[in-house]
Amino acid sequence: MVPAHVGRAAVPVYHPILACRRGELEALRHLDSSAAARLAPVLDVSMVDDAVAESIARLPPGLLPAVDVTALPDGADTELARWNVPLVPVAGLADSDTRLAAHGLAARVYAGRLVVRLRAGSDRAGPDATTAAVERIWRLTRLVPEQCELLVDAGDVCCPADVRLAEPRVRRLVGWARRHAWRAVTVAAGGLPPTLSGYPTDEPVRLERWDWLLWRRLADLGVRYGDYAVGCAVPGGDAAGDRLPTVRYTTDSAWWLYRWSRRGGRGDERVADLCRTLVSAAHWPTDGASFSWGDHEILRRARRVAGAGSTTNWAAWSTSHHLAHVLRQLQQPAGQDEAGKQPARGHRPGGWPLGERRDGARHGGERRGAGWQAGPERGRPARPRWDGEAGRAG
Repeated sequence: MVPAHVGRAAVPVYHPILACRRGELEALRHLDSSAAARLAPVLDVSMVDDAVAESIARLPPGLLPAVDVTALPDGADTELARWNVPLVPVAGLADSDTRLAAHGLAARVYAGRLVVRLRAGSDRAGPDATTAAVERIWRLTRLVPEQCELLVDAGDVCCPADVRLAEPRVRRLVGWARRHAWRAVTVAAGGLPPTLSGYPTDEPVRLERWDWLLWRRLADLGVRYGDYAVGCAVPGGDAAGDRLPTVRYTTDSAWWLYRWSRRGGRGDERVADLCRTLVSAAHWPTDGASFSWGDHEILRRARRVAGAGSTTNWAAWSTSHHLAHVLRQLQQPAGQDEAGKQPARGHRPGGWPLGERRDGARHGGERRGAGWQAGPERGRPARPRWDGEAGRAG
């Protein structure tokens, strides 16, 4: 059997792993049709009620999300075929026989395909055991490999040591994946820490996009790109941090973290001051208001023509800008910087300047992102680490 992805460059499809919350879903709802066609989000569902299916049903036409209910127990409410919403089920290697059969039914009812999520940190069997696990998925879902996409989830990658550990492990997994005719292979990781509450307030703080760097180091494999957007990959973590006005603004190799506590207790004043600071920064796009729906909303607050919003709104604006920025990055030729030129001497391709301080020094300008649709106004503690053992599945 010839693997489907060998010898091909990955098409520019982006797979963000998003918490199925109002802010993230709001950002997805404001994508235009061209952006939606290049986006395949994976929604992590932590609770189920009627509002979840309704929210997914309101996503733009052409945007087909994958839905992961692994965190929930088996039951009728997690049988995705009952949701009556177009989606792609996400299967895990440890899912029960009952759940896999239900996922197979949902796959055949909706899109005719499935995502298999292999977690590099926890699914650490050898190649033969991993092959047996995915063959079980194909058998119980009654699908063939060509109907299944493999998502290699590298998890939390928040420092250079994490990148060094993750790269060989992911390479072994992708090497194993080449034994099978997957529809596509995606590598995803999360670069933001579990909490942001320990970072300074009232000044922009630069955080490296280690997940993007990892993928650039894997560019020779021809796999698709995924990340955790402006969320974190640590189970139970919440990159939104405390309830201070917070925006996580994505650039080519970093996030700029804005946490604002100045100007006393008035939320409108704090958010307006945060947004004015952001729109006057060097990393704000020249055409910022048209870069994404999120940028448009940030500019409105900077001009004080709208209210402060809430944690949900701040997450939505940050996510909207991030999605637009990554879609633009994926259109750039490999090895080029944001201006479409070869990286300058002393810079890593697709990474950060060698020796650059991590205290807020600017790197690079920004380009226009994906389109958006206007809509109505809507109101580092210690973290788990992987051990250094090979523990590989390939």
